Amino acid sequence: MARSETLAFVVMPTHLHWLFILKAGHLAEVVGAVTSVAAHRLGRRLWQPGYYDHGVRGDEDLRGMARYIIGNPVRARLVERVGDYPHWDAVWL
Repeated sequence: MARSETLAFVVMPTHLHWLFILKAGHLAEVVGAVTSVAAHRLGRRLWQPGYYDHGVRGDEDLRGMARYIIGNPVRARLVERVGDYPHWDAVWL
């Protein structure tokens, strides 16, 4: 059984925004596994230690959060349109 289900993500040059459902285990374990796999595949450590988290409540708008997350490259002026940035995905799109 997967420990998480990804709803949306965007990989920025210095950090990752990731909206997911924690299905099993603890948040630190899931984040650690993701950073470990990324480091192994790239042959180097990718992100600095630590992370900021926000527990989503049932009445919050997940699609709105996903739109905000994938819009980060536009707000950071890396691209003009979300579709021009290659390192993102969302289950609704």
